[in-house]
Amino acid sequence: MFRFANPEYLYFLIAVPVLLLFFLHEIYSRKKKLQRIGDVSLLEGLMPDVSVKRRILKFVLVIFALICLIIVLARPQMGMNVDSKERNGIEMVVALDVSNSMMATDVSPHRMDKAKMLVSNIADKMTNDKIALVVFAGQAFIQLPITSDFVSAKMFLDAISPNMMPSQGTNIGEAIHLSMSSFTNQENVQRAIIVITDGEDQADEAEEAAAEAAKKGIHIYVLGIGSPKGATIPVANGGALRDKEGNIVITKLNEDMCNKIATAGHGAYIHVDNSNIAQERLYYELNKLEKTALGKTVYSDYAEQFQIFAFMALVFLILDIIVLERKMGYFKRYKFFRNYAK
Repeated sequence: MFRFANPEYLYFLIAVPVLLLFFLHEIYSRKKKLQRIGDVSLLEGLMPDVSVKRRILKFVLVIFALICLIIVLARPQMGMNVDSKERNGIEMVVALDVSNSMMATDVSPHRMDKAKMLVSNIADKMTNDKIALVVFAGQAFIQLPITSDFVSAKMFLDAISPNMMPSQGTNIGEAIHLSMSSFTNQENVQRAIIVITDGEDQADEAEEAAAEAAKKGIHIYVLGIGSPKGATIPVANGGALRDKEGNIVITKLNEDMCNKIATAGHGAYIHVDNSNIAQERLYYELNKLEKTALGKTVYSDYAEQFQIFAFMALVFLILDIIVLERKMGYFKRYKFFRNYAK
């Protein structure tokens, strides 16, 4: 199997036809200038050492070297060595609040982006575990079923925004119930639900849902994001979100609600601010859970094949140095083929 590890570098090949056009234009311009001076064939006789063919050859050598170097950057790979490794970890579901209040800027750049960055960084560290993504506002939906593919998880995470929700509000209880049904049926596995929200729950079912999860051995970790002092919610026209009466909406982090949910879920409440403390605290809490066998992960290793292209580029560059644009007059003094005809 053949592939390029960094195929984006192949876009540099666009430079090849561009350089060719410049080169042809330069040859054409030089010929036109010679025609202004006099007869081209006569001028060529006055310059016996000038060789157009050598200039073309040198250009071709440089172009071939450039193509080889671009291929080297793209890292051609071929062959595949398959190996497997036992994966020990936990199952976790990230339930992310995507209500409009998550666009408040009391954390930088805003609550939503801060939450997504936090989850992405945790995913980078917990590659032996399984993860699922649930998004919620007035309702809850599964964004990504539970998987060990953390690359896909980060792609789905990037696509999350408040615009994806048909109804606004915050229903943490429904998010926890949906998260509980998102785990696998495997027994004796440590499980965790990570709820990331500003705590403005409007359904009053979150504590009961967290207690139900705790009875099933599922730990609830609540990441409260935002400031208890509150902040406005920016809108597209540059102003702030207003209610039906025209008053500016202020969204505040409800730490009391977050603490109650985490306590009922036998987990922990962690406040998210502009530092990385919350990320390290969550990683510490998850690491306390016992790791169990989640099956085997198959790894595929590709063999690098850039060496031959690097060698070819070196050869082309050396030839370009050796070949001069002018005929090598030094060898003219030697007659390698004598004329014996009388």
